[in-house]
Amino acid sequence: MKRSIFILSILFNVCLAQQTKINNHPATVQQQVQSLTEVMYHDVVNPPAAARFYAYSVLTGYEIFWQLDPSIAPFQKKLNQYPLINGSVDPSKIDLQLSVLYGILETGKNIIPSGYLLEEKENLLIKEFEKKKIKKEIIDSSVSFAKKISKQIVQYCKTDGYFKLSTLARYKPFETDSTWKPTPPEYMAAVEPHWQTIRPFFLDSVKQFRAIPPVPFDVNPSSGFYKLAKEVYDAGSNLTKEQKLIANFWDCNPFAVQFQGHMSIGLKKISPGGHWMGITGIVCKKGNLAFQQTLLLHTLIALTLHDAFISCWNEKYSSNRIRPETVINRYIDEKWKPMLQTPPFPEYSSGHSVISTAAAEILTYFLGDDFSFTDDVESYIGLPSRNFSSFRNAAAEARISRLYGGIHFRDAIENGGEQGRQVGEYILKKISLMPMR
Repeated sequence: MKRSIFILSILFNVCLAQQTKINNHPATVQQQVQSLTEVMYHDVVNPPAAARFYAYSVLTGYEIFWQLDPSIAPFQKKLNQYPLINGSVDPSKIDLQLSVLYGILETGKNIIPSGYLLEEKENLLIKEFEKKKIKKEIIDSSVSFAKKISKQIVQYCKTDGYFKLSTLARYKPFETDSTWKPTPPEYMAAVEPHWQTIRPFFLDSVKQFRAIPPVPFDVNPSSGFYKLAKEVYDAGSNLTKEQKLIANFWDCNPFAVQFQGHMSIGLKKISPGGHWMGITGIVCKKGNLAFQQTLLLHTLIALTLHDAFISCWNEKYSSNRIRPETVINRYIDEKWKPMLQTPPFPEYSSGHSVISTAAAEILTYFLGDDFSFTDDVESYIGLPSRNFSSFRNAAAEARISRLYGGIHFRDAIENGGEQGRQVGEYILKKISLMPMR
C-alpha cells in the first residue's frame, strides 16, 4: 500500500498534504461527487451521459488545483483539444480546497439537466468553510476563481459534440433477425445511438479499441451462438441465492421499470460509472490518501469511464447485436424472462464489463492488486454491501453479473472485459508520459 502511494506521488509529482497547505475542513471530494450522483439519480441520467458529467465536473476541480499549485502534473496536451485555461490569480488569496470543491459543483450545476439542485450544495459548502473562520474575502475570491475556471471547462465541454446529438437522425432498429430490438416491459427506444460522435479525452479514435467480432448469429441448435443463448437461459433458470445477489448488486440500470396493475413505476438506480466513482471514494478514504491524491484518482477514473463508454457504445451500434431475451423468447422459451430488465440498447459488447475493467486497471495501478475493500456504494437504496479482495476481483464479478442477470452473452462479457483492459492500459500509458515538475 505504501509503495503504491509512493508511486502515485512520484509519477505525477503530486505533493504530499503537508507540502501544499490544505486546511483541515470536513468537506471532501467524495461528498461533492456524491452530490453529483444524487442529482443524476434524480434525473435518471443514462450511463454514458453520466460518465460525461462526472468527467467534466471533477476535471474542473483538478484544473483549479493545478492553477493554484503547478507542482502537480497538468492535463494540458494530454487531453484531446484541451484549451489553455486562463487562471491567473494570487494563490495566497484563495482557499485551495474550497475553490476545488466549489468548482466541481459549479460545473455539475451548469451541465447536468437538474444541476440547479447543486446550488444548495454550494451554499452548504460555503457555510462549512465559514464555520472554520475563513475570512469572507478569501471565501469570496475562492468561489469567484472556481467559477472562472468552471466557465472555461464548461465551454470546453460544449465543443465535444454532445449538443449536436439531438440534431442527428433518429435511430430506427433494423428489421433483420440478428439485430437489436426494443425489449419488454417498456420497449424503450435505443439510448444514445450516436454516442460515438462524442469527443474522447484520451483515445485517438472511438474505433481504437473495438472488441473482437461477436460470435455470428445462428439459431441452429448446434451453432456457437445458440449455445451462448442456451447458457444464458440455463443460468437464468437455475440461479443460486448468491448469483441473484451478485446480479442485483451490479444491476446499475437507470431504466428499470416495475408494473403494478396498470401503472408503470421507474426504479431509480445509479449508473455503472456512478458505482465506480463511489468505489473510488471508498478506497481513497480507506487508503488515507491526501486531498490532491484523492482528487487525482477521482479525475482519472471519471475520464477513463467517459472514454470507456465511448469505446463501448461505438461497438454496440456497430455490431448492433440482439439481446438474449429476444433470442430466447423467439427460439427457446417464449415465456422466459431475465432476472434483470434488459437495458434499452444493443448487446455487444457489455458496457459494465468494459467500464468496470477499465476502472479496475486504473485503481490497481495506483493502489495495488491486493487492495481489499467493502463496497457499500448503493446501501442507501437498500443493497447490502459486498467485500472484494481486489479491484480486478470486483470487475470480474461485475462482468459475470451480466450473465446471471440474463442480459448478456458470455462473449460480450469476456471480450468486453478485454476491450476495457486495453482502454485502461492505454490511458495509463498516456498519463505516465505526463511531464514532471
